[in-house]
Amino acid sequence: MADEPVYVAEVTHVGKACGAGHKVGDRFEINTHKTGGICGYCYHDLFPTLMNCCYGGKIPWIDPKEFNYECPDRWNDVKFSVTRKK
Repeated sequence: MADEPVYVAEVTHVGKACGAGHKVGDRFEINTHKTGGICGYCYHDLFPTLMNCCYGGKIPWIDPKEFNYECPDRWNDVKFSVTRKK
């Protein structure tokens, strides 16, 4: 969709070693139709929140302009900052 917002997910922390090879500073442009090269596990887990933010839903603990996200692979402890692109 042309008017759907795009988010930038930036890797801010890798505790051990990301199985997908993501490194601190990697950036991915994503929305509900664009995976941007981010790991499929992350995208799958992030998708419901992303869908909500892109289409005006409300999650009380999420700011739709910027939020933090943790990869579902807790062993490797990969964290992202997700920011709505202007």
